[in-house]
Amino acid sequence: MALSMLISLLITVLVIVLVLYLVERLPIDGRTKQLVQIVVIIIGIVSLLKYLAVF
Repeated sequence: MALSMLISLLITVLVIVLVLYLVERLPIDGRTKQLVQIVVIIIGIVSLLKYLAVF
């Protein structure tokens, strides 16, 4: 059970980092890029909290 949760957390963190990297490489203006990064981080935090059984 604990190992499964740990693997899920690790995969979630890796996906968040990958999406943030890909957003950084998009050819869009700085303001929009920053907004997309904030949205990705918020979604990632909510997903991590879900795995930790906070929600």
